[in-house]
Amino acid sequence: MPDARQQHIRGILITTVAVLVLSPDALLVRLISVDPWTLIFWRGLLSGSAIFLFCLLQMRTSFLKGMLAIGWIGLAAAVVQAAATSFFVNALRQTTAANTLVILATVPLFSALFSRIFLKEKVNRQTWIAVTIGLVGIAILFSGSFGGGSLRGDLCAVTAASLWATYLVMVRHARNVNMIPTVGLAGLLLAFFVWLGGVDPLAVPPADWPFLMLLGLIVLPVSFALITLGTRKLPAPEVSLILMLETPLGPFWVWLVIGERPSQTTLAAGLLIVGTLVAHTLLSMHSLRSVKKTLSIKAGD
Repeated sequence: MPDARQQHIRGILITTVAVLVLSPDALLVRLISVDPWTLIFWRGLLSGSAIFLFCLLQMRTSFLKGMLAIGWIGLAAAVVQAAATSFFVNALRQTTAANTLVILATVPLFSALFSRIFLKEKVNRQTWIAVTIGLVGIAILFSGSFGGGSLRGDLCAVTAASLWATYLVMVRHARNVNMIPTVGLAGLLLAFFVWLGGVDPLAVPPADWPFLMLLGLIVLPVSFALITLGTRKLPAPEVSLILMLETPLGPFWVWLVIGERPSQTTLAAGLLIVGTLVAHTLLSMHSLRSVKKTLSIKAGD
């Protein structure tokens, strides 16, 4: 088996495992009983420290140099991601896990839109169609939330999705720099700002500590490290396709453990958004393979 084929299979396995590790994120947030800001503090402190440890082991003597290399854009991106995490946790506390994860599935669509606006990158027709359909899906979700208590949570989820898309665009702008330390910095900044806001970090019931440790020290840093490894072995569209597995898996764990069932409106919006993303990603993968094939033919000439 050619080495390229082996690398491709390994990338699929690594990224799939990353999604499986990440999928209980929403469930753990729902199982932890502390107020959202105490949860955000520990989520940021534990995951940020774990990711910094990962960076230290990876970079070793060049760790400080790598930290300084992210520059002002890395610091700004860390602040944006910290804000996105804050809105994500609050969304999970104020609306269903299914609503939150379906809305977050639109991050690639927001990224395409923001790349066009801020980086002046060309966006093809199929992406614009996907963005439009994704926005229709969000509108369907909102139509089921009016008059209910989940509208604020849905708004938090949309804000989180747009902020994460902004973060991805900022990282893409600085793509020649290793931005992994930015994620660790975001966690620590989040914990610091929440602590300044007056949260009591020690006001955690004993029953919550195992869930906090599992979330902050295993689920988030391990899944992030594996996704980072996977992106080195797979094209971006293929990584995006595999990451979409979290949209059905996350609500499934929540339903299985605490019995939270998605509404029919959420299911309809989810099918529309995820179906659109799958079709768009498959088309992107086909286009990428066609370009590679054309280039290889020209190289053979």
